[in-house]
Amino acid sequence: MENDKVKELLEIMENHNLSEISLETPDGFKIAMKKAEAISENVIVKPVAQVVAKEEVKEEAKAEERKGNIVKSPMVGTFYAKPSPTANQYVDIGSTVSKGDTLCIIEAMKLMNEIESDYSGKVTEILVKDGETVEYGTPLFVIE
Repeated sequence: MENDKVKELLEIMENHNLSEISLETPDGFKIAMKKAEAISENVIVKPVAQVVAKEEVKEEAKAEERKGNIVKSPMVGTFYAKPSPTANQYVDIGSTVSKGDTLCIIEAMKLMNEIESDYSGKVTEILVKDGETVEYGTPLFVIE
C-alpha cells in the first residue's frame, strides 16, 4: 500500500472522529490502525488527610470533655463488646466494674485481646459499637 493511501486513511479517521479503522484489499493486503489513548495529565488532589485529622481532634476533644475516667484502646483492631456473638456483653451502661475486670475484646491480627479496666467504678458510657474498627487511643468507655 502506498503512503498516500495510508495518509488518506488517517485523514478519514480524523474527519470522522474514528478511534480505529481496518481495511482489506482484494489482493489480500490488510491494514488496521488504532489511535493511542490520550493520557490525562490532570491530577486532582483532595485534602483527605486534613479532614481526618480534624475529625480525630474533635473526637479527642469530646472525650476529654467527659467526666470520669476514659478507657482508651491500647491497639488497632476490631472492638467486640461480648466474648461470642450469642453471649451477653462484658459490661453495659450502669455496670459496676473493678480494676482488672474485662471490658471488651479487641481483635488484632486474628488474636483476641481482652481489654481490662484500669479503674474501679460505674460504666457511664460505651463510646464504640460492637464490630467497629478502633485505632490506638480511641476512647472506648467512660468509668466514674
